[in-house]
Amino acid sequence: MKGMYIMTIKMKNKGNIIKILAIMFVLVAITILSTQNTEETILTSAQGLSTKKIGWGIKRNDNHEQPDLGKSNKELIEKNNGIAMGNNSDKYIYLTFDEGYEAGYTQQILETLKNNNVKATFFMTGGWVDSYPDMVKEIYSRGHDLGNHSHNHKQMSKLSASEQKDEIMYVTDKVKELTGYDVFLFRPPYGDYNSTLINTVYGCNHYPIQWNVDSLDWRDYGVENIIKTVTNHKALGNGSIILMHNGAKYTAKALGTVIETLQSQGYTFIPISEMIIRDNFHMDGTGRQIAD
Repeated sequence: MKGMYIMTIKMKNKGNIIKILAIMFVLVAITILSTQNTEETILTSAQGLSTKKIGWGIKRNDNHEQPDLGKSNKELIEKNNGIAMGNNSDKYIYLTFDEGYEAGYTQQILETLKNNNVKATFFMTGGWVDSYPDMVKEIYSRGHDLGNHSHNHKQMSKLSASEQKDEIMYVTDKVKELTGYDVFLFRPPYGDYNSTLINTVYGCNHYPIQWNVDSLDWRDYGVENIIKTVTNHKALGNGSIILMHNGAKYTAKALGTVIETLQSQGYTFIPISEMIIRDNFHMDGTGRQIAD
């Protein structure tokens, strides 16, 4: 009898265990289904967006006429509100620097800008911001734009939307912490972008900024080469955005002459923040915002 009693208890326990396992299975199944639904909801916001990588490049035109962006760039920019130039009704141009690494030239660049009464836009990586917080504060205190160049300078088109957001917001949050300034301009490293990235940029309350005049200073061909490349650039004209790099070997030395030459041609330098139309605009298919 005693043996039968023990067996009965074991059988009852076994039955209870089976019931418990069944309940746990149902709970796990519900959790998995809920997670799947959540993922589907997140992905829905990116449905219909192309992840095809498009390299940034333009075709130069003669006589400083509006450059040809090429079919792929034109379609993508017009559809997704990418910005590559300012309004061409005024003789304004926009000087920008990508701050990827520090080679000891940034202070000289700032002094040259000050001496020529020019405000520029600095697109900074997270690594540069972390390494040179005092320089970030100084750039801001001098009245220049603080822009975002991603945290790790990766090819953004290869990242998921959530990874793109992390790359963008790290820099923006860090700059906010250091200066109190809300960054709202973003330039993708290498000019590498796609529809997903532009959607992510606007979702982070930023505006995507490219360029139409590349100084090619990163090639380190010398001071005169930079001056000629920029001032004689066939795409240079009203609304041009000029790309330079703070870490390039000859940029700081060439900058003064570049500014003086363009000013002598009647151009006025203003920061990109003063160019941006925040609301109620459309694109003209060349990278320019047009007010509605």
